[in-house]
Amino acid sequence: MNVLNIHGYSGNPHNSAYTALNELECNIISPSFDYDNEAPDQIMGRLRYLAVDQRIEMIIGTSLGGFYAAALSYERNLPVILVNPFLMPFLTFPEYINPFISLFGTFSKLDRSNVSCIIGAEDELLGDHQFTKDLLYNSRFRSVPGGKHSGATLPLTEYFREMLHYYEDILPKKEIAECVPTNIFEDD
Repeated sequence: MNVLNIHGYSGNPHNSAYTALNELECNIISPSFDYDNEAPDQIMGRLRYLAVDQRIEMIIGTSLGGFYAAALSYERNLPVILVNPFLMPFLTFPEYINPFISLFGTFSKLDRSNVSCIIGAEDELLGDHQFTKDLLYNSRFRSVPGGKHSGATLPLTEYFREMLHYYEDILPKKEIAECVPTNIFEDD
């Protein structure tokens, strides 16, 4: 399965989500972004290109990358897994308020059946994620007690494994089977 991994602000392409996806043997496309020097329109342009060129079947987005992942999920109607998503960047980056607000406007139209989300209950950067819960809550929403903003504090491998199984009915079974190890129910 081709998975697009979008890292967060000051993050890198080989983040905790990448590590978890690698353990599940997914084909990971994980570009690097310089959020300080790339405008939201440029970032979305690159993501749109990658989605088509790399035949992306699922999107993972962490923190600010979760904002872009949600917008791309809406545009491409693709499953998305959000990790501590920062859904209101226009509050922190006023220089990009118009493009951020434009993308933000699509979130109310997101197909919740495409959205899964995991958050740290003790997120020191984004707080309690109440807005995220209000907007995206469904049966796949997980709040991890003691989890912080860093994906390294969350059980990403287990969560991604669970979500891959959930999406098994949506995506072609052959491609999902290539991404999920056969021993997933054995204790590690």
